[in-house]
Amino acid sequence: MKKKENPFSIASRVKSFSHAFTGFKDMLLSEHNAWVHALATLLALDFAWWLEVGRAGWALIIIAIVLVWTAEAFNTVLEIMADLVVGERYSRIVRRAKDIAAAAVLIASVGAVGIGITIFGPPLYERLARFFT
Repeated sequence: MKKKENPFSIASRVKSFSHAFTGFKDMLLSEHNAWVHALATLLALDFAWWLEVGRAGWALIIIAIVLVWTAEAFNTVLEIMADLVVGERYSRIVRRAKDIAAAAVLIASVGAVGIGITIFGPPLYERLARFFT
């Protein structure tokens, strides 16, 4: 019988992180919307740096990014599990679940856009106003 690994060991933690990174990579390679989120993440971080956003702004931007990625990950998992359960058959209940999970991503994304407009709007307006005057 194989000896059970200590769940608190460094090897166990490394293995856990390895699985998480594998899952993130899988999501990036298989989900087209994850590509959109990746681009939006890079743009948001670039804008925050370029516009010299303060600490509170950075915190809100990071929270928005994390919420969108988390919603996308859960949506992806729900879709994978639902497809596993129903296969090729159509299920109205599964369709509803998938649509509601997709709505969660939309809600998080719209919230992130709202945060982005609130944080980036004023300094971007200032920079553009200086440039054009």
